Amino acid sequence: MITLNHVSKTYETPAGKFAALKDIDLEIRPGQFVGVVGKSGSGKSTLLNMVAGIDRPSSGSVAVAGTEIQNLSENKLAAWRGRNVGFVFQFFQLLPTLTAVENVMLPMDFSKSVVLRERRHRAITLLDRVGVGAHADKLPATLSGGEQQRVAIARALANEPPLVLADEPTGNLDSVTARAILDLFRDMANRGTTVVIATHEADIARVIDRRIEISDGTLLHK
Repeated sequence: MITLNHVSKTYETPAGKFAALKDIDLEIRPGQFVGVVGKSGSGKSTLLNMVAGIDRPSSGSVAVAGTEIQNLSENKLAAWRGRNVGFVFQFFQLLPTLTAVENVMLPMDFSKSVVLRERRHRAITLLDRVGVGAHADKLPATLSGGEQQRVAIARALANEPPLVLADEPTGNLDSVTARAILDLFRDMANRGTTVVIATHEADIARVIDRRIEISDGTLLHK
């Protein structure tokens, strides 16, 4: 599903060049639930951004489901991402003026992957699946953090992507809600979705198939 060959990423900063990733080689099989573990600033988010095509490597190649994404134009990359990747952010990133169901419908509207008349039904089905169907017509501000994260997960599944990436998805949640969110990701992997989460949480061993540790932009354990 995912192959990174000699991937490095260097950013220009006021203090000079900063190497966020250093010569990363990594393969992840379809249907795996992988936890990328490391301290803040270790390179976890940068690694996820490379796989999602949100950012491009300074050198090396990133292939996802057979497509080398670093060579795609911005328009083709956006279209590819809409079909193939669901991204769950730490701070939910729900649009505040849209209801929960409208937030979930948004990726379908962009990619036109679902015919118009079926989008709301599919969105509500996904919200039901993650346990917040009763809140479909509520605005994000009226929902708890855990409920907003469930809506964000439903949105990530809108186009049935083969790959779901999550950046610190439980970082702002209480321990009980965090466990429930991790169980949702486990269920997704059991259904055949490849799931990769970046986290500093220690309590992921019970749900993941594989643990990858990163420190100062280098893989320590893969």
